[in-house]
Amino acid sequence: MASADVTLLNASYDVARDFYKDYNPLFQKYWKAKTGESVEVKQSHGGSSKQVRAVADGLEADVVTMNQSPDVDFLAEKGLVARDYTKKFPNNASPYTSTMVFIVRRGNPKGIHDWSDLGRSGIQVILPHPKTSGNGRYSYLGAWGYALRQPGGNDKTAQEFVGRVLKNAPLFAAGGRDATTTFMQRKLGDVLVSFESEAELIAREFGRGEFEVVYPSQSILAEFPVAIVDRVVDKKGTRRQAQAYLDYLWSKEGQENAAQNYQRPRDPEVLKKYAAQFPAIRTFTVDEVFGSWSKAFAAHFRDGGSFDQIYQVK
Repeated sequence: MASADVTLLNASYDVARDFYKDYNPLFQKYWKAKTGESVEVKQSHGGSSKQVRAVADGLEADVVTMNQSPDVDFLAEKGLVARDYTKKFPNNASPYTSTMVFIVRRGNPKGIHDWSDLGRSGIQVILPHPKTSGNGRYSYLGAWGYALRQPGGNDKTAQEFVGRVLKNAPLFAAGGRDATTTFMQRKLGDVLVSFESEAELIAREFGRGEFEVVYPSQSILAEFPVAIVDRVVDKKGTRRQAQAYLDYLWSKEGQENAAQNYQRPRDPEVLKKYAAQFPAIRTFTVDEVFGSWSKAFAAHFRDGGSFDQIYQVK
């Protein structure tokens, strides 16, 4: 855009590039028609935890659009984001949802059908680092929650199971897109654990004949909180535009864009319209299984938590 009236920076998670590449022109057209004002939207993408640390360290993002609440909570604790940010927008400030699925080689040669298969010997699992990537955390908690919900499941059996899964990971990717590159381009691994939406992005880039998508018997519900970075918008005078940019995610056009990018929209009518591309799957939430994101983060991802305990013995 040659001479934008306002510039916004959206700091987002790794695999959201295509979503916002499609969303930003929709918002720009809407805002221009409504106000006559031209808005340039710049994007910054990376592992979600790395992104919020960059914002905390001075990256002047007007908004953050993340894939897990602990990262936005981190900014709230720093005074950059409102502590009640989940009440500033509908649906706990998450405009769409997703879940974790398995992407396997064509023909599924290793016979991977459920979480239990990820812990089998001889299986290589590709996933991002659970301490720095929301994608990796959802994968880790999805495996833990699956094990907990099995007959006789408890924290001990869950930790043992997740330990087997992590032992099968030859490396940890930096983020979700890096994990996809590792699996699809470098041809490492038998299964990639990622968001449901990533499967469609892989199909667009690499072709549908190169892989298959496996839906496990149950999986974790992924939510994607958004927030205004108060300190930045107040400094730049962009609060009105930043608010509108996030509000528009809940518009019909925003929800259509979510569905077209294989995110499950919140709008019931839009979800129904695209029902064919979202197979039914039993999901559990972080709150249901772990009490809350803050409890899950403290127990599993803080220094000395269960991830460190498991990985030290890997």
